[in-house]
Amino acid sequence: MSDPGGRTGLKRAVRAPTDSSTPCVPVRAGIGGRRRRQPRDQHPGAWWGWALALAVATSRTTNPLVLGLLIATVCLVVALRRTDAPWAGAFGFYLGLAGVIAIWRTAFRILFAGGGPTVLFTLPRLSLPESLSGASLGGPVSVEALASGLYGGLQLGTMVVCVGAASALANPKRLLAAMPGALYELGTILVVAVSVFPQLAESVRRVSRARSLRSAPGGWHQVLRRVLLPVLVDALDRSIELAAAMDARGYGRRAGESAARRRTTAAILVTGVLALSVSAYCLLDAAGTPAAIAVPLLVAGLVVAAIGLRLAGQRVARTRYRPDRWTATEWATVGTGAVAAVGLMWAFGGDPALAFPTPAPGVWPVVTPAVVAAAGFAGLAGVVSPPPLLGAENGM
Repeated sequence: MSDPGGRTGLKRAVRAPTDSSTPCVPVRAGIGGRRRRQPRDQHPGAWWGWALALAVATSRTTNPLVLGLLIATVCLVVALRRTDAPWAGAFGFYLGLAGVIAIWRTAFRILFAGGGPTVLFTLPRLSLPESLSGASLGGPVSVEALASGLYGGLQLGTMVVCVGAASALANPKRLLAAMPGALYELGTILVVAVSVFPQLAESVRRVSRARSLRSAPGGWHQVLRRVLLPVLVDALDRSIELAAAMDARGYGRRAGESAARRRTTAAILVTGVLALSVSAYCLLDAAGTPAAIAVPLLVAGLVVAAIGLRLAGQRVARTRYRPDRWTATEWATVGTGAVAAVGLMWAFGGDPALAFPTPAPGVWPVVTPAVVAAAGFAGLAGVVSPPPLLGAENGM
C-alpha cells in the first residue's frame, strides 16, 4: 500500500515543533520508528566551558601520553560536531600551530638550556655579554633537556588545540549575542580576537583556490605578493564590512543615564574588583593571612562586583533575535569537560610522577586506567550534544 507521497514503505518527513530559537528542520524516522534528535546550534558558551575545562586539566600535567589522549579526544568531538561554517574549517590550522609551538619550544630549550647529565651532542657555544652571564647559547645538548622541551611544548600545543576546538565548534557571532550586557565591550574584543584566526584561514583557502584555478606560479616571492597581500586585504575588508553592519544596527548604543549614575556604577565596579584582588592575594599569601579576613572579603567583593555588573548591564539597550537556549544538553556538555578535568586532577594528586614524569633516560611516561577513563569521558560531549546544523539544513 502506497502512501500519499507515492513512496512505498517509507515514512514521510515530519516537521518537529520548534520554538523561536531553533529553525524548523525536517526530522525523519530512523530504524525501528525512532526519531533522530533534531539538529540545532548548541549554545556557544557550552563549547567554551567544555574546552576551557580541558585546558585547565592540560595545565596540570606534562605527561605526553595524557596530552596525546586529550588531543585525540578533542579531535574526535570536533569531527563529530563540527559544522561547515567558515570558522569551523580553521581547526586544522590550530593543529598545525600546536605542532609549530612544540617544535619551537624544543628548539629554544636546546639552544638556551640544553645541559644535563646525558649528553647527546654538542653545539658550538656562543659567548654572551657579561650582562647575560646567567644565560648560555649552544653547548652540550642532553636527553633531559630535549625531553623537557618536548613535554613543555606539547603542553602548550594541547592548550592551543583546546582553544581551537572551541573556536571551531562555537559560532562567534552567537557568542557575542550571548554575552551579558555589562561585558558587551569586553565580549566584543574577545570575540574579534578569537575569530581573527579562522577568518584568516578562510581567506587563505579562498586565495589559494583562486591561484590554483589560474595556474599561478609558486615561487616564494610570488606567494608573498599574490597570497599574503590579498589575504590581508580580504581580512581587512571583511572587518570593515562587519563594523559597518554593526554600526547600521545601532550596536553599542547606550540608554540615556545621568553622569552621576555612570560615576556611581564605575565606583562600585572598581570597589568590587579591588576587593576581589585583595582577597585573592590574602588567600594565596604564603605568610598565612587569617581565613576570617580573606573569605568575608572575597564574598563581599563578589557581591559588590555582581551589583556593579547588574547596574552596568542596565545601561546597554539591545535586543536579541532568536536567543540561544541553555538546556540540559548544554549542562551535559560542560559537565563532561568538568568531570574529566576533576578526574584527571584527582588522579594526578595521588601520584605527582604521573602528572610530571621525570625527563630522564629509561624513565618512560605511564598512564593509569583512571586517567584513560577521565580523558575519554570528555569525548562524551560528542554524544550528549545535539547534531550540528549544516549549510543545507540551516538555509545557507
